[in-house]
Amino acid sequence: MSGQPVKIDDLPIGRFHIKIAGLTFGAHFTDGYILGLIGIAFTLINPQMALTPFWQGLIGSSALLGLFFGSLFFGWISDHLGRQKIFLISFVLITIASVMQFYVESAMQLFLCRVLIGIGLGGDFSVGHAMLAEFSPRKHRGVLLGSFSVIWTFGYVAATFVGTALLPLGDDAWRWMLASSAIPAAMILIARIGTPESPRWLIHKGRVEEARAIVHKHLGANVEIDEEVVTRKHAGYSALFSREYRKRTAFNCLFFICIVMPYFAIYTFLPSILQKMGLAEGFGTEMMLNALLVVGALLGIWCTIKFTRRGFLINSFLILAASLFLLVLLPGSMAWLMVACFGLFTLVLSAVSNLVGVYPAESFPTEVRAGGIGLATAASRLGSALSTFLLPVSVAGIGLNPTMAILAGILLLGAIISIAWAPETKYLTLTDACRSDAGEVVSKESAKGTSLA
Repeated sequence: MSGQPVKIDDLPIGRFHIKIAGLTFGAHFTDGYILGLIGIAFTLINPQMALTPFWQGLIGSSALLGLFFGSLFFGWISDHLGRQKIFLISFVLITIASVMQFYVESAMQLFLCRVLIGIGLGGDFSVGHAMLAEFSPRKHRGVLLGSFSVIWTFGYVAATFVGTALLPLGDDAWRWMLASSAIPAAMILIARIGTPESPRWLIHKGRVEEARAIVHKHLGANVEIDEEVVTRKHAGYSALFSREYRKRTAFNCLFFICIVMPYFAIYTFLPSILQKMGLAEGFGTEMMLNALLVVGALLGIWCTIKFTRRGFLINSFLILAASLFLLVLLPGSMAWLMVACFGLFTLVLSAVSNLVGVYPAESFPTEVRAGGIGLATAASRLGSALSTFLLPVSVAGIGLNPTMAILAGILLLGAIISIAWAPETKYLTLTDACRSDAGEVVSKESAKGTSLA
């Protein structure tokens, strides 16, 4: 690029932005692929290892538990040591642990391998979201960050097809299924070699010349970056709970939890849930719902562009809670209406999941951005691990319908939290977005946007 100086927030999207997006998307494809495969693998692992509901829940939630620890630890480390190092280390761990799954001989060994995978993914989520947010132009930031959900969904659906294709390999097919995640992980690891450090993080550390060199090399000689963050004081996790940030910290953790608890609990055990509902007709209903996950994820990108963040989130929570409550109340004789409600639930849940990649990245300043994203991701994965672990136990104890009603109540809670605290950050620069108070429209431009609320 040449001509008048231009701020990094005001750039058009370019080849380098697409490259960074592709490299960060890889973690979400791998995550969706890993979590999607375990449901199919369970059909072979259960009889071989005689898994109890306790171990089914524990293994089903193992990667999510790892994500909890990885997000907390690597998010904090990244704010101190930089984004680029964790960007590589995380996928070294994922690749090695994926291969190790092939050789496990017990439920405990499989559980530990998947915890290690989750730790790597958790670190990458924290760093990937922060890095892409810090490179992205304001106009395209929501689409790029929201697309994480689309790529995750493609990974999840791809796992369904790969797992089904590998079933003819016999009783040990599950080993090939689970170890196959090493292939995309290794490809992403190789592609990430040479990725530059985030210039915003470098400026925060006072390494201004290094930041300028990276911006000029990859974005253009006339591109400038906001140096306001140089004056900020160093902060750690304690800053996230300070008076200034505690409301947005609570909002990001809680809304994220309320979305992913039903998502992971239901879709990790989707085949058995459909069977208990009497909706399992071969792979027909399951394939339809998987297709709607993809359509919903793509629809979510459009909604992120078209609607305000706050309106999209609140109304999605309300639709999700209503559709799931209705699904619980409908009699089994109205199977077609149950499928329609499940389809609507799937479509909207997949669409609104785009915001889990957008809100945390837009809510925190550079010095605590990766930590804030890491904390929100950790909280969400702890919640989803808990719901995934408890779902088979709850279904066995109190039944499917009461369990689904509890998940619907969680979605209703998400709507209440969002009405109280959700900020509007759509039209702001990354620097301004992290200053906004929750629930307050902080830009005159936001009043011009189409709102769902």
